[in-house]
Amino acid sequence: MIKGLKAIIALLSILIFAGCAVDTKIMLSVMTDNRFRAMKSEGNNEYQASSYDRRSVAFDQPGWFTNRDASQYIRTEEVDGRKENVMLDVDGPGAVVRFWLTTFKRDGVIRIYFDNRAEPEITIPAYDLMKIGLPLGRALLQPHSSYEPKEKGGSTLYLPMPFAKHCKVTFEDKDPDNQPRYYQINYIKLGRAETFTKENFAGLMKKVDEANDKLLHPDSVITGPATGIDQVIAPNSEASVDLPAGSSSINMLSIRLKTDNPTDYAQALRSTVLKIDFDGEQTVWCPIGDFSGSGVGGKPLKSWYRAVTADGEMLCRWVMPYQHTAKITLLNLNDKTVRVSLKAQTKHWNWNKYTMYFHADWKNQVNVPLRQVDVPVYPTDKNYPMDWDLNTIEGSGVFVGETFAVYNRMHVWYGEGDQKLWVDGAKFPVEYGTGTEDYYNTSWAPVVLYQTPFANAPRADNADSFGYNTFTRTRNLDAVPFKKSFRFSLETLGWKDGFADFAATTYWYGFKGAKSSAAAHQTLPGKLPQ
Repeated sequence: MIKGLKAIIALLSILIFAGCAVDTKIMLSVMTDNRFRAMKSEGNNEYQASSYDRRSVAFDQPGWFTNRDASQYIRTEEVDGRKENVMLDVDGPGAVVRFWLTTFKRDGVIRIYFDNRAEPEITIPAYDLMKIGLPLGRALLQPHSSYEPKEKGGSTLYLPMPFAKHCKVTFEDKDPDNQPRYYQINYIKLGRAETFTKENFAGLMKKVDEANDKLLHPDSVITGPATGIDQVIAPNSEASVDLPAGSSSINMLSIRLKTDNPTDYAQALRSTVLKIDFDGEQTVWCPIGDFSGSGVGGKPLKSWYRAVTADGEMLCRWVMPYQHTAKITLLNLNDKTVRVSLKAQTKHWNWNKYTMYFHADWKNQVNVPLRQVDVPVYPTDKNYPMDWDLNTIEGSGVFVGETFAVYNRMHVWYGEGDQKLWVDGAKFPVEYGTGTEDYYNTSWAPVVLYQTPFANAPRADNADSFGYNTFTRTRNLDAVPFKKSFRFSLETLGWKDGFADFAATTYWYGFKGAKSSAAAHQTLPGKLPQ
């Protein structure tokens, strides 16, 4: 664990500016220090290579919403008599920070080459990252909820693998049945990097164990002085508290909510809003259930940045700095009273030009129209789908995650659409996904519960996906910096035409003056469907 803010600043200079080269050990340390994301980094842009349908070229051209997202590669190369399909081919310095894939049968070989070397540094004897052959714990290497040892299911790798000059990832397919191969590889750019080797990795077992233990068992108790609220809030009323003045940060936030009637609890979680003003500007406005990552109903959540315990305590570990003042307000927008207990632990923060404000924005829409996959092709076609924006942001900052709470009004899968992340006005997304569940580190339209440090499904009501579903993903090394603007959209595609209610919470850091569309056009929580 890195100690002290000076160390964080020094570490950022290593990551961003040409200090010493970044290696896997440094990146594992960064992963387990929440303060690092509150500091703006310059130059380490984030990108994704994926198997998205290559017919998707532009919104105003045919094929933008086509959905054949499997087995799409950059090219195929002949290497020593074998055919290798190229999945990633990028120049450095940089680092692979997330590798997701899935398929049915896994016959084949994945090879990861660094710095234009003829021989791969890593050879995986299947289309399965669980076979990587490195001693990694479940925080850094995760089977999907649908994973089966021999057949269907995928896996996600979070081991940071930096490279100095170049990285290429290939797959030699050995299955004669043309199995669908889906993949997403997230990577970042760096100022300087020390290339990953298995030999150097062998000396990092203590650091790997520490990172796994910390990510799987983060702090869950507020110790030391805390400022808070503990009172009954009447309908359409509020309660607030000022935090200690001066340069500080909220390091942990705990919230508990109680209702007189247990049947009112879910509605209260949606109708009780957390509002935070830092240095005179509102940057957080979000129902507390959605803010926690649990969505509707207060279901248990266990992740690196947030948690919801079995007894209903909601814990937030996002670090939220402020330079002078901070005020927390709880709004009861319901027609019934609620009792809320809130505790905020603050610590001194050395404010500097790299420090950003934490934001959490909320947007909801009832009866979002969903369109059947691959039916409308041309923009002029009737019932053409849309890119539903979770949020758009103007200004400079970094996107660090979201919670996507859905009420599906159909008895079939609603989440076939791809996520698209746009940065600084680029015409094509820096991330073009392969399906909603793929983005959330699982695969094959699952309606099951799962918990991992950076992606979770805390609610899944029915096997056919009808009713309430919640996905949430938070970003660590794979966060998305932006200088001018950011946009996160989701294709409205399902297995048939229908409707669903969407509620999206986006978490991000930004410099003073950065604004979002969700905050500027604030939607209000309504009555939950039963």
